Parts: sequence; C-alpha cells; structure tokens
Amino acid sequence: MTSQRAKLSIIFLTVFIDLIGFGIVIPVLPLYAKEFGASETVNGWLVGIYSAMQFFFAPMLGKLSDRVGRRPVLLVSLAGTAIGFFLMGLAPQVASSIGVPVLACLFIARIIDGVSGGNISTAQAYIADITTPQERTKAMGMIGAAFGLGFVLGPAIGGLLGHYSKAAPFYFAGALALLNIALVFLRLPESLSPEHRLAPQESASTREVLHHGSHLPVILVSYFFAITGFSILTTDFALFTHSRFGLNQRDIGYLFAFIGILGAVVQGGILRRMVKTTPERTIALMGAAWLAVGLAFLPLASGMVSLITLTALIGIGNSLITPSLNGLASRCADRSWQGRVIGLMQAAGSLGRWVGPFLGGWLLSHDSLKVAHYGRTPFWAASAIMGVSLLLALRLPTPSALAEQPAKA
Repeated sequence: MTSQRAKLSIIFLTVFIDLIGFGIVIPVLPLYAKEFGASETVNGWLVGIYSAMQFFFAPMLGKLSDRVGRRPVLLVSLAGTAIGFFLMGLAPQVASSIGVPVLACLFIARIIDGVSGGNISTAQAYIADITTPQERTKAMGMIGAAFGLGFVLGPAIGGLLGHYSKAAPFYFAGALALLNIALVFLRLPESLSPEHRLAPQESASTREVLHHGSHLPVILVSYFFAITGFSILTTDFALFTHSRFGLNQRDIGYLFAFIGILGAVVQGGILRRMVKTTPERTIALMGAAWLAVGLAFLPLASGMVSLITLTALIGIGNSLITPSLNGLASRCADRSWQGRVIGLMQAAGSLGRWVGPFLGGWLLSHDSLKVAHYGRTPFWAASAIMGVSLLLALRLPTPSALAEQPAKA
C-alpha cells in the first residue's frame, strides 16, 4: 500500500511537472502566435482564454471528482493538457490540412487545455482527502512550492528550447504531460472512498456548496482579490522594470526566478513550521498586508536594492496568503465536498488571473509616460485591491470558529 508520504510526493511531482509545462509557454507563446498574425490584443486573449475556461469548468471538474473519484479526473485532465500542447506545436500543419487559420488552432488548443485543466484543483482535493484538517495548510504549501519551482524552471526551459524551434517547447510540455499520466496511472491510488462520493442522483448548486461551508464565501472573495492584485503585478512587471531600470529579458527572468525560489522556500519549508504555532487566518493576514505594502511602494523604488527588497516582500506575501486560504477553504467542508469547494477556489483564482492581466494592461496604457511615474497607476490599484483582500481576511474564521463547526460525515 502506498504511504501518505509517497502519495504526497507523487502529487507534488504531478503539480510540479504540470507547472513546468505551463511555465514553458510563457516566453514562447506570444512570439509563436505573432508569427501567424496575432496582435497584442489577440495575444492577450490567447493567454487569458485558458484561465477563462478554467473559471467556467473547474467547479464542474471538482464536482465530477466528488462523484467518480480524484484519479479518473486527474488522468482526463492531464490527457487534455497533452492534447492542447501537441495541437499548439502542430498548429501550422493541422490548420493547413483542415483549411483554417493557424490562430484558430492555437485558440482551440488553449481552450482544450483550459476546459480540462482541473489538475491543480483535483490535486488539492486529493491532498484534502489524505490529510487531517490540521495538516492541510502545510500540505497545501507543497502545491505552492511546486508552483514556485515550476515557474522557475518552466520559462527557462521554454526559452532554451524556443531558441532552436518555437514549436519544440510545446512538444516537450506535451511529453511531460504524458509522463505525468503514466506516473498517476501506475503509482497513485484513488483517495476518495466510495462511501464519501456523491451519488449520481445527488446534485448541489453553487449556492448549496457555499452554504455548506459557512465561511467559504468570504474566503473565495478574499482569494479572488488576492489573485487579481498579484496578476496585475505579473502582467506589468516586465514593462515597468524595463522602463524604470533598463532591465532586459534575462534580468527580468532572474527576478521572476527569484520570486519563484522564494515561493518554493516559504511554502515548501517555512510555512510548514509556521502552521504549527500560527493560525491560517493570521498567516493570510500577514501575506495580504505584505503584498499590499510591497505593491504600494514598488513604483517608488529608486534603485536595484529597493527593487529586489520589495520584490522579495511581494513574493513572500503571495507565498503566505495563497496556501493559507486554500487550507482554510478545505477545512470548511467535509471529504465528500472537497472537490466542489476546491473547484470553486480554482474558479475564483482563474477569474482573478483573467481579470488581473486585462485590468493591469488597461491601467498601464493610461499611465503617465514620464519614467518616474510609469507603473504607479496599476501597482497602486493592485495595492488597493490587496487592501480589500486584507479587510476580508479580517473576517476569516479563527481556529475556535472552525472547531465549532458541526461534524460532517
């Protein structure tokens, strides 16, 4: 029988490999699409359509995993990821054979990947199945660590392979997804026992899921604002640092890698120790506060030392708030509802990653062209959005409130 440590390790590898594949496309997809006539606006939609599809379909996949189990949904999701990546790599040939524009094939590929992209939420539900409520935030930190490491290695691999062929990164990401399928199929047992599954005739609306966890609505809204604020940063950071500090793509990549490494260290190690003595609510408040302060002062950075310091503050803040809110959400529901609850969290995050980039780009386009003022509007707006998340975090449940929730089967 596979031990809990082994199961968590496989889930970590699953998310890590998935995030490497996701990160690979970051430096190459815009240039790849531009070769086939994509404007900046079309490129924005091409990037955002993935999160838009996840927003609509992640809750459905979460509910499906509550009904049929985590393992089948994870396998189907990974298969969709593989198909999407291979279709992106083969887009010119496929488009030529069926007589459609190449961009149409790229959009279809991103839609397939987004619709089936329940990898992360299903992995989080799996973790919730095999851990106690007290262990969940620590275990969710493993997901965050996989995120951080994936975003460090993914863009680097994508940039390296893209130097030889712009389609090569997509083939490599598709191959990683196939490797992931084999790993889950051969080594990962089902985590949701039959008695905890949703019966076929049972149905629960989103309202019922929200009612099931009395604290869930405020957690979801706080999570949405946190992701939206951070997504504004990731959208405008490259343009801001290039304009204000003259950084090139390599330098900017190093800063993103720095954020990723911080995330891996904090969520993979420091957070595990913190949750032993510090409630998730307090950790989420710390993360929201540090993000709000870092974003507010980022446009005022006067040199590389202050830029790196504020970047570190933002990276640490994001690494604290995300797993804390996910852990709190999972503790608000019993085992048979975990997939639906985490699916809603994934949908809230996808909506934030959809809204944030468009809002950040629009705000930056209206910002002052003076170098000293460039970037103030979007980052101050992001800080204000994080302030909303902070105020909502003040209403998050305390350990005593969670303990008073009625026990559920």
